[in-house]
Amino acid sequence: MRLTFSMIYVAMIVLLSVFVVIAHRTNKRNTVSNSVAWLDAALIPPILGNLIVLISSSPVLSAIGFYTYFLGMDVVMLAMLNFTVKYCKTKNSHHCVPIAVYIALGADTLQMLLNPIFHHAFTLEEIVVEGRSYYRFIAYWGQTIHRVVDYSILLGIMAIFLLMSIKMPRVYREKYAIILVSMVVVGIWQSFYIFSRTPIDRSMIGLGVFGILIFYFAIFYRPLRLLDNLLAKMASDMPQALFFFDPNKKCIWANDPGKTLLDIREGFFDLAPQKLREIFGELEFDKENWVKHKVIGSGENVKHYILDMRSVSSDKNTRSGSFLSIRDNTSEQLLLEREKYNATHDTLTGLYNREMLFRSIHKKLKEDRDTVYYIVFVDVKNFKIVNDIFSNSFGDFTLKHIANWIRADMSPRCVYGRMGGDKFGVLIPKEEFEPDSIERSLSNYVVTDGNIEHGLFIHLGVYEVTKTDTDVSVMFDRAHLALSTIKDDYKTHIAYYDDELREKAKWNQHISTQLQHAISQKQVVPYLQPIVDDSGKVVGAEALARWNHPDRGFLSPASFIPYFEKNGLIVEVDKHMWRSACEILSRWEQIDKEMFISVNISPKDFYFMDVKEEIHNLVEEYGIEPKRLRIEITETVMMNDIDERIKILNELRSEGFIVEMDDFGSGYSSLNLLKDMPVDVLKIDMKFLGRSQDSGKAQTILRNIISLSDDLGISSLTEGVETKDQYHMLADMKCKMFQGYYFAKPMPVDQFETFIHKQAQ
Repeated sequence: MRLTFSMIYVAMIVLLSVFVVIAHRTNKRNTVSNSVAWLDAALIPPILGNLIVLISSSPVLSAIGFYTYFLGMDVVMLAMLNFTVKYCKTKNSHHCVPIAVYIALGADTLQMLLNPIFHHAFTLEEIVVEGRSYYRFIAYWGQTIHRVVDYSILLGIMAIFLLMSIKMPRVYREKYAIILVSMVVVGIWQSFYIFSRTPIDRSMIGLGVFGILIFYFAIFYRPLRLLDNLLAKMASDMPQALFFFDPNKKCIWANDPGKTLLDIREGFFDLAPQKLREIFGELEFDKENWVKHKVIGSGENVKHYILDMRSVSSDKNTRSGSFLSIRDNTSEQLLLEREKYNATHDTLTGLYNREMLFRSIHKKLKEDRDTVYYIVFVDVKNFKIVNDIFSNSFGDFTLKHIANWIRADMSPRCVYGRMGGDKFGVLIPKEEFEPDSIERSLSNYVVTDGNIEHGLFIHLGVYEVTKTDTDVSVMFDRAHLALSTIKDDYKTHIAYYDDELREKAKWNQHISTQLQHAISQKQVVPYLQPIVDDSGKVVGAEALARWNHPDRGFLSPASFIPYFEKNGLIVEVDKHMWRSACEILSRWEQIDKEMFISVNISPKDFYFMDVKEEIHNLVEEYGIEPKRLRIEITETVMMNDIDERIKILNELRSEGFIVEMDDFGSGYSSLNLLKDMPVDVLKIDMKFLGRSQDSGKAQTILRNIISLSDDLGISSLTEGVETKDQYHMLADMKCKMFQGYYFAKPMPVDQFETFIHKQAQ
C-alpha cells in the first residue's frame, strides 16, 4: 500500500509540475494563469512532504516530511486565496489578499518553525505499517493553531465561491460550483484523516485532483451552456436572417429576421426551404459552401440580398448541419451603383463624363467597324457671359437645357457626353446626322427658365472617323479644329474637318517645332517698313518678322504669326524682334541718332514675361536711348488687366520709351479707350476709309480723329497709305507721320539702309 500511494503521489507531483509550466507559458498580464501556476506549484510541497513520510523509516526524515507538509499547507492557503481573488474578481472587488491573512499565515509559519525547540506543535510516534517502521505525528496546541488558521482561510475561500455560485447567472455557476465542491470534498477528506488517525494521508490525492480541476477550469474550460446561450442570443440579435438545418436539410431554427422574411411562426420551420425557393428560386442546399447575390423585384421596389450557405462539421469531419444567412444589402448596392454612376457621369447634366465618353466611343468603334461615324464637338460660344450676366444657377440651367437638346435626338447607336465646361461630345452614325435640321434648330436657339430668356450661339465641329484605331482625344481635337473656320459667322453653326485643315494643323505643328532653330539660325529676321514725316523724310521704321524657310522659301507672316499668337510662341518671336531692333539701332548710332524702330508687343507677352524688365534690359545692354525703340501695342492689349497694363505702359513712358497704339480704327476702338490709354502716337489704319460706303463721312471722321489726337497731345501716324492722293489728303488733315506701300514695302535691313542712304542724297 505504501508503494502504491508513493507512486500516486509521484504521479501527482509530476502532473502538477507540468501544469505549472503550461500555466506559466500561457500567462498574460492581468489574467488568472499566473495565479493558477502559483497554486499548482504550492500544492506540490504538501504532497511531497507526505511522500517523504510515506517512504521514510527514519524519524528525522519523517519530521522533515511533516514540516514540509504543514508549512506547505500555509503556502497552499495563501496561493488559494490569491487564486480566488483573481478567479472571482468582480467589477467592485479590490483584487488583493487582505493583510490580516499574511499576518496570520506568517505567525503560524513562525510558530511551526519553533516546534523543534518548544515541541508545542507536534511530536512523532513510531508504528509499524506493512512490516516497516512508520512515523506519524501527535498533535499539540500549536498544531491546533495551525489547523484553525488554515481552515479559517479555507472557509473564507469557500464562502467566496458559494457567493459567486449564488449571485452569478446560471450559465456561469458551474465553474464556481465544481471548484467549491472539490474544496469541500478535500476539506472533509483532510478532516477525516486528522481525526481517524489513519497512518497514510489519502486526502493528498484529493489535493492533487483539486489542482487538476483548478488548472482545467481556470485555463481550458469553456462552459458549453454559456456558449450555447451566447451563440443563440447573438444569432437572435443579428440583423440578417439566419436559418439552421440538420444533416437532412430540415430547418430546425430561424431567428426573428428570418421568420419575418419568410412570414413563418415558431414551430413551422419545416416550411422554410419551400418558402426560400419561392422567394429566391432554386437553392443548392446539398452544396456545402456557397454565396449568391439575388435581386428581387425591379425599379423602385428592387431588393438585393446576399445568401451565404455554410456547413458545420463534427469532430469526425462529417457534416452535422448547415446554416444559411441572408443579408439585405439593398442600400449598399444602391450606394455602389450611385458611386459607379457618379464615376462615369457628369453630375450636372447626367450625360457621360469625359473619361467615360472617350472609353465608350472607343468601345463602340471597335465593335462596329462597318458603320461610318461622325465625331461632333459641340461648343457654346461666349458661355462665360451667361454666368457673368445671369448667374451661375442660370448657367447650370442652360447646360442642362443643352444636354437635353443633345439627348433628345440621339438613337441607341449614338454615344454622347459632357467633356467639361460648355463643351459636349457626340459619336453619331453619319447616316443619322442631319445638318439641315440642326442648322434650323440652332438658328434661333433660346434658353428660358420663365424669368430669364437668352439666345445662344452653338457651333458644331464635325470629324468623319476614317481610322477607328485613332485616339478618341485626337478625333475630338480635329473636330474642335474645324470650328476655327466659322470665326464670326453667326449664320453658320456646323463646320467640317477636311484635308485642308489637316494640312494646316500639320504645318502649324511643323513650324512650331522649328521656331527655336529658325531663330538661332537667323532664318527669322526683321523686315523694316519706312515711316516718313509730313515732309516725306524717313524718320523711322516698323520691324516686322519674316521667315526665310530653308525648304519653303520666304514665308508670309500670315502663315505663322496667327498660329503663334494662339499657342504663345509669339513671345519668342517678339523677343527676337526686340533684340534685333536694338542691334540695328546700336549700329545706326553713328549714322542717325534720331532714327527709331517700332516693335510690336503682343497681348501674350504680358502673360509669359515681365515686358518692362525685358525691354529695359535690352536698351541698357545695347546702349541706346529708350525713345529710339518705340513700343507698339494694339487695343487688345488692354482687354484684360487694364489697370496693370496701364501701370506698365506709364512706367515705360517714364523711362523715355514712346508708346504707339497700332491699328486704331480697325477694330472696336472707342474714345473712352483713347482717353485712358497712355500712348504717345496714334497709328490710324487707312482701311478705315476703304470699309466705308460713304467716303465723305469717313474722311470727316478721319480728319476729326487726327485733330482730336493733336488736341490730346498725341501724334498721329497713318498706316496703309498706298497712293499719292491719300498722302496729300492726310497731309492736309495735319497728320504728322505716314507708313505704307506708297513710300515702300517692308524690306530687309540692308535694303532699308540703302533706301535711306539714297534718300539722303
